[in-house]
Amino acid sequence: MTKIDDVDREALDRLNSRVRTLLPELYQDSFETLQPVPMRSAGLKFAADGRVAWDEMWGSFCDLALAGGPPHKGTLLGPGREADIDADFDRYDEAAEEICRGIRLVTGLRAYVSPDPGWVRVSCPGDAMAGWLLRAITTENVAARRQGAMLDVPAAPQFRLEKEIKNVVTVMAKTCHYWVGHTPRARQDAIADLLLTMEREAPLIEPSFEAGHAGWRGEACDDVPSAVWLMRALVASNVLARRESTTLFVPVNPAADPDGRQVAAAVERARRLSASR
Repeated sequence: MTKIDDVDREALDRLNSRVRTLLPELYQDSFETLQPVPMRSAGLKFAADGRVAWDEMWGSFCDLALAGGPPHKGTLLGPGREADIDADFDRYDEAAEEICRGIRLVTGLRAYVSPDPGWVRVSCPGDAMAGWLLRAITTENVAARRQGAMLDVPAAPQFRLEKEIKNVVTVMAKTCHYWVGHTPRARQDAIADLLLTMEREAPLIEPSFEAGHAGWRGEACDDVPSAVWLMRALVASNVLARRESTTLFVPVNPAADPDGRQVAAAVERARRLSASR
């Protein structure tokens, strides 16, 4: 082997080790061959008071998109725009409060309407859980952002109960299910250490949610397995990523990566390592 091959092999081994650390234990021997096959969507169930019984709807979930399962959404579900919220604040408040109620029922976490328009805020027990949920939820094609142990997920006045509101509650239920039910404390501690290590190497690059910014840029891939592999590689390199079918989406953030060079370099490196497999 050439010297370059040796360097790439070490980098690929390190990357695979990070991916394994980030994934729940049940995926350790399957994530390379997992097929993104969706399950049938659960219908809404209603309690005696006429409200949705969010905590009685699911017995199981699709595989995590981060592990190679199907993203919960085919396209990105983003936060509401401030102009739309101002135009119909009563409906926004109603939708956001229902999302909060659903999250509280399915996760047991504290959830409330964020002071920033377009978001619902979830209080996680620690930074590691919030950091992992941020990455897992993003790969499900639902927008998320984080400050410490506080995680934000989207809300908007046009969100419908059986569609977007359900989408947000479902993705919180799904990702928390895998964190709490399939990630033992020792693995959670390892994830916490890895997230700190990655942050010391390079701060996480996230999409910009500022008005007028695209937030994401699409990169064409040959097929779904290629898009999944590159998505995981970028997440394990502290770059948020997601996919829609065979298109890989990478973050655009003029503040954190003004000229896009960091993201471009991460994508080029991931593609090189993918080819070296």
